[in-house]
Amino acid sequence: MKMDLANKIRSSIFGAILGDAMGVPIEYTSRHENSLCSVKNLLGYGRFDHPVGTWSDDSSIILCTTESLCSGYNLNHLAETYCKWLFEGYWTALGYVFDAGLTTCLALDRLHSEGSVSCCGCDSEDDNGNGSLMRMLPAALFFHNNNFDDFMEKIHDISSLTHSHPRTIIGCGLYSLLVLELITNNDKEEALRSAVSKTLEYYNRFDQYKNELCHYMRIFSLELLSLNENEIHSSGYIVETLEAAIWCFIKNDSTYQILHSATNLGLETDTTGTVAGGLAGMVYNLDDVPQEIIQSLARKREIENLIRKFSDIVISNT
Repeated sequence: MKMDLANKIRSSIFGAILGDAMGVPIEYTSRHENSLCSVKNLLGYGRFDHPVGTWSDDSSIILCTTESLCSGYNLNHLAETYCKWLFEGYWTALGYVFDAGLTTCLALDRLHSEGSVSCCGCDSEDDNGNGSLMRMLPAALFFHNNNFDDFMEKIHDISSLTHSHPRTIIGCGLYSLLVLELITNNDKEEALRSAVSKTLEYYNRFDQYKNELCHYMRIFSLELLSLNENEIHSSGYIVETLEAAIWCFIKNDSTYQILHSATNLGLETDTTGTVAGGLAGMVYNLDDVPQEIIQSLARKREIENLIRKFSDIVISNT
């Protein structure tokens, strides 16, 4: 069991970073453009004109979360690490930030100037981007052994550092519960059904979330599983990112196929790839991903060392 968990941790975090790196060069391209020239490998010098293997804010914020949790859960330290990333280029692929969401920037700027983690998150209708969803994977892994309510509270608190609207909180909770299910269950549809059931049961207990559940109805009703690609949207809106990532995860049968499917949906390719890649690694490992792609990742050795440290800590607490 412990060895299996170590493999899931490594493969899921690497899967997320690979999805990000595959999506970065073609971010905001259309699905039609990608259909004409399908992306199957890591590319360089695309949208941001960066070398092959470059990852973006998605991976940076995952790695910041992973590193901070290695020292134990401390929301202030986690927030400081995020600020260090945004304002100092910490845990970036090239030493500087080249892609960051507006809501995340506004929240971290507020945190940087005011110093309080209790009210820095943005909570308007327009703040339902995917900027906190992208960093939930290591949090879900780290807290997987906590009691249910505490698990959910930690996920909420980490999202709320930047994104605190109830709709985003629900999306992060649902994704985290799916990761939690996949730790012990490789049956993807069964894990999704269980995660959906627990999500609905939990959020229906709170008035501030009840009216937001309808936005995820295509997932909750499992209608998503029967949709065609042209019915899947892949924007930066958290609901659409989560739908796209889960759809790619369910419809494909290997990590590489899932990454390929996610990044070729177009538009928010890096985050769709990140979220889908994290799920893919939980079930399929990295066996079918060409080694040249993995080896091309920026700062691969440092990432490997951090994941190993994180994995040892998570397993020791299991």
